Amino acid sequence: MFVNDTSGSLVDVTAPDGGAGKAFVPAPLPADMPRLSAPTILAVADARAALAALDSTVAQLPDPTLLRTPTLRREAQATSALEGTYAPLRQVLTADSDEPATPDLVEILNYERMANYGFGWVGDGRPVTAAFLQDLQGMLMRGTPLAGNSGRLRDSQVVIGMRPDATARMNPLQAARFVPPPPGDHLVTGLDTLIKWMGHDHRGRIDPVVAVAMSHYQLETLHPFVDGNGRLGRLLIVLHLQSMGVLSEPTLTVSSWFEARRSAYCDRLLAVSTQGDWDAFIGFFVSGLQASADATRTQMRALVGVQIELAETVGQSRLRSANARALVDLAVANPSFTVRHVEARLNISYGRANALIGQLMNLGILDVVDEHAYKRIFFAPRVIDVIAGEAGQ
Repeated sequence: MFVNDTSGSLVDVTAPDGGAGKAFVPAPLPADMPRLSAPTILAVADARAALAALDSTVAQLPDPTLLRTPTLRREAQATSALEGTYAPLRQVLTADSDEPATPDLVEILNYERMANYGFGWVGDGRPVTAAFLQDLQGMLMRGTPLAGNSGRLRDSQVVIGMRPDATARMNPLQAARFVPPPPGDHLVTGLDTLIKWMGHDHRGRIDPVVAVAMSHYQLETLHPFVDGNGRLGRLLIVLHLQSMGVLSEPTLTVSSWFEARRSAYCDRLLAVSTQGDWDAFIGFFVSGLQASADATRTQMRALVGVQIELAETVGQSRLRSANARALVDLAVANPSFTVRHVEARLNISYGRANALIGQLMNLGILDVVDEHAYKRIFFAPRVIDVIAGEAGQ
C-alpha cells in the first residue's frame, strides 16, 4: 500500500507477543504548501471566508466569551463520540460538571476542562510545546482507567483499526489497518519536529488553514499518546487557528462534521501516508472547516437570539431586579448550573439565588433536571434546544 516514500518510511517493529511487523514513520512536514488542485484551492478560500465570517460575528458580541461553554459542551460530546465514548447530548448538556454521573461523562467533561485550559494558554500568547500537549492529554484522561499511563508520550507500540482481510492467525501488527511509529526516538523526534514546524511563520508559503490540515495529519499519524489522540488532535485544530490569529475567540466546533464522515476521514488520512495524496486530504479537511464554521456561526446567532428572547420575557414580567437579567445571561453561558453557581456568579445570598431561580422557572425560562435530587441541576430549555440543534423543529 505504501507506494510514495516521500510521505515517510516503514520501520521494523515487534508486537508484544513477539510477532514482527512494520510501522510507519511520517517524514517531517515540508516548508512549502503541497501542490493543490484548483477545486482544493477554491475550497481553501471558502474555508478562510467562513472562518472570517465566524470571527466577525464573535467580535460583534458584547462578551465574546459568553457563548464559549455551550458550544464547547456540544463539541466535547461529539469529539468523544468519535472515539467511542458516548453519552446522549442532552445528558451531557445538563450534566453536573463537578460530579459527573458516569465514566463516559467524566471523559466528556474532561475534554471541556482540557479545552478551556488550552484556550487560556494560547490566548495568553504562550507557544504550543510538547510538554503542553502532554499536560492536555493528562487532563483528558484524569479519573479514567488510563490516567496512570497518561500525561506523557506512550512507551509502547500501538495499532489503529483492523484490515478488512485480517485473520485470527495474524499478530496485531499484521492485522492492523495502520501502525504508527514505535515509541522512543522516532516518536520523540517526530513530535519535536512537528512542534517546531507549527511555531514557524509560514506566511507567504503556506495558507494558514492548509498549515492546520498538515499539522493535524502529522499529529494523528504520530499518535503520540496511549489514548486521546483524536480528541487532542481535533482540539489542536482550533488552538492552531487561534495561535495564528485566524480565530480571535476559539468558538469553532469541528467534531460533528468529522463524526458524520468518520470512514472518509480515516481514508483520507491513510492516503497521505500511503500515496502522498495531500490534495484529497486537504480538500476534505478544509471543506470540514468551512461547514463547521458556518454551523458554529448559525448556532451562535441562534443562542444570541434566545438570549434576547429570554431577556424580553423577563422585561415583560413584574421582575425588576437586575439580577434576573444577569441570571438569563448565566443560563445562556452555562447549559447547566446549581443554586451555588448562581450564588457565586451573581454575588448574592443562597436564599436570594434560590428564589430568583424559582421566579424564572415560573416564567418558563428555567427548568430542573430532577426536582427531587439532593443537588438540583437547572437549565434553560430554549438554550438546550439550540445547542442540541432542535430549535424550530
